[in-house]
Amino acid sequence: MYEPPLHREDDLDRKQALIRSRPLGLLVSCGPQGLLANAMPFLLDVGSKLGTLRAHMARANPQWRDLAASPEALVVFQGPDHYVTPSWYPTKQETHKVVPTWNYVLVQARGRARVIEDDAWLARQIAELTARQEAGRPAPWAVADAPADFVALQRQAIIGVEIEIEDLHGKWKTSQNRSAADRAGVAEGLEALGDDEAAAMAALVRTSQR
Repeated sequence: MYEPPLHREDDLDRKQALIRSRPLGLLVSCGPQGLLANAMPFLLDVGSKLGTLRAHMARANPQWRDLAASPEALVVFQGPDHYVTPSWYPTKQETHKVVPTWNYVLVQARGRARVIEDDAWLARQIAELTARQEAGRPAPWAVADAPADFVALQRQAIIGVEIEIEDLHGKWKTSQNRSAADRAGVAEGLEALGDDEAAAMAALVRTSQR
């Protein structure tokens, strides 16, 4: 990943927090079938130095066979992103030497994937993933709410994947290269749009620095 020093994020807690808040990762691998990419929700276990990612995919998905043959994997987690118009920069009125850009936040995790067919591991993984996503709902649904034989049959149709993270990079491109006035203009422009994604990026821009 191209990481200008101004945009590189080195804080481990911040990178792990993004994975937890945006758990749908893009798993990229390269095996006998060439490059493959599939989106799936991941759990992050922070027991190791950089953490371990756990997920499952459909048994019919050919990617797990590629991972078994060639385990190197990349998982990309995307945070808030938004188009930035030059019209939001006060500099536009002064020099007109401005161009559009795109602000975004992302984390890339690399490691060697382990393919898992153990039923007990799969049971724990889907139970924990469900509990994490259902937390905070007025009436959380649990895997145990479904008939046990039905759930067991569903587990037969999935394969587990575990990746101990060996390399974790973060990139926060949030208008750090602009002046304080231009950053304020971007934040105000985003906030005026009134949607959650724009508001999330505006908050990041307001806390960004050169």
